[in-house]
Amino acid sequence: MSTRDIVFVALFAALTAALGLFPPVTLPMVGVPITAQSMGPMLAGTIAGSRRGGAALALFVLLVCAGLPLMAGGRGGLGIVMGPGGGFVLMWPVAAFVIGVLVERSLRSLSAWKEALILVLGGVVLTYAVGIPWIAAVARIDLAKAALGSAWFLPGDAAKVVLVVLIARAVRRAYPTLQAR
Repeated sequence: MSTRDIVFVALFAALTAALGLFPPVTLPMVGVPITAQSMGPMLAGTIAGSRRGGAALALFVLLVCAGLPLMAGGRGGLGIVMGPGGGFVLMWPVAAFVIGVLVERSLRSLSAWKEALILVLGGVVLTYAVGIPWIAAVARIDLAKAALGSAWFLPGDAAKVVLVVLIARAVRRAYPTLQAR
């Protein structure tokens, strides 16, 4: 990795931590908080790209597992990834990587709608595909009940997708960070 790559990794790990400063709102049905931190993988993938974005979120997750209080509400430790929201958090590096790959492959023809679709697929569908069964297993509830409880997160996720599209397009215009594959 070049010095520039290391800076991007550290920057997006720190940005994801900073997004945790916004107070979390915990839904009683599933016990998983709504936070701004799920924007971290989306921003990392769309701006830093697949390798750097995935590495940034892997670093973030490792730091959380090591006990640093980087999650919303000042939480950290293995209890985060072993708890109901662990499936979502563990998917963040994968989500950032997948989003980065899709953005890099589409960069020459990337419209706002296409970027939003990529973010929904990589940042929402992919994380929910692991996060919902994880909630069901850890909380010992039906998969349907976990999915229903998780549906409350969708409006917030839609707003995050819109914000990330606007932010990422502005950043890439001002400071091109990605190369098309």
